[in-house]
Amino acid sequence: MTAPDARLNLSRTHPLGPSIAATLIVRDEARCITRCLESISPFVDRIVVLDTGSSDDTVELAKGCGAEVHHLDWPDDFAAARNHALDLADADWNLIIDADEWLASDGDILRSWCEGPVRLGKLCINNLFDPPPGSPTDAPLPYTRNWQTRLLPRGVRYEGRVHEQPVSSLPRDTLHLHLNHDGYLDAQFAGKRDRNRPLLLLELQASPADPYILYQLGKDAEVSHDYPAASDWYAKASTLAEPEANWLHALTIRYLHCLGQAGRVEEALGLAEQQMENWQDSPDFFFVLGNLLLDRAMSDPAHALAQWLPLAESAWERCLDIGERPELEGSVHGRGSHLAQHNLDVMRSQMALLGG
Repeated sequence: MTAPDARLNLSRTHPLGPSIAATLIVRDEARCITRCLESISPFVDRIVVLDTGSSDDTVELAKGCGAEVHHLDWPDDFAAARNHALDLADADWNLIIDADEWLASDGDILRSWCEGPVRLGKLCINNLFDPPPGSPTDAPLPYTRNWQTRLLPRGVRYEGRVHEQPVSSLPRDTLHLHLNHDGYLDAQFAGKRDRNRPLLLLELQASPADPYILYQLGKDAEVSHDYPAASDWYAKASTLAEPEANWLHALTIRYLHCLGQAGRVEEALGLAEQQMENWQDSPDFFFVLGNLLLDRAMSDPAHALAQWLPLAESAWERCLDIGERPELEGSVHGRGSHLAQHNLDVMRSQMALLGG
């Protein structure tokens, strides 16, 4: 359902401008709900929490932060729950946020942005993930960057049982407001493992050729470390994805990574050769390519020093030449800077020891 401009009514305004509500759907989020609500409360007029059956202290903690708490039996449909929360909020603008997220920066630009024309706002979600084995214990957590439509004017609603999306003909504008998200860390994700897969499979039954659902099934398998399954889902999504899909960069990088993790390095290198022309300005592409070439060197030590390691070095040097590209969907912070430099330093020291 597309919300035409005629349905939007911005007349119910805050005394200082349009009213802004933060809306959440939650269940058993006592670990993090206070952090979330305290981070956003200075920048919104109301916080509307829709609880879908918490058995911990989520509701009490949310009320303690000044949130309005409502209840709904879980409908097995994220869009339905989101839309119910939006109806309850009845605000000119709605900031959509999850309990395991928190405002990281630039909250003070929210109100001035909402005083502008009617459009949808895309925010940057920094998805924290566990560092690879052997990383320094004092190093900051790595994170991917996803640009998601999270700021909605009155009247816009969601569609999709899972990985729901707002549907509107209105333009989408980038708002440089950042949310951090720690729900993909292993310690947090363990309790939610397999939660989305049944819903995604139901969506797939209804739309078997939808590349976005296939892509989300790949992500679901990847975060569960099922790299062979993730690779297969990503392969199907790649054959159907439109060239202009804003998540195509993330799909390509994830597909290459999962092929490597699944031990399908030759297949991954073949895919990288096919895709290289498309991603000449992506540090993520060349970073993952360098990792694949390093894997190839380990499986072919006879040609490592003469062939594979110099190619890996060139790939990581290319990352530094490009630099950071945070606007690319699914980009990982550091692949255009310190992560690439770290790989180069480690490899060069090892090559020096080997006499390369």
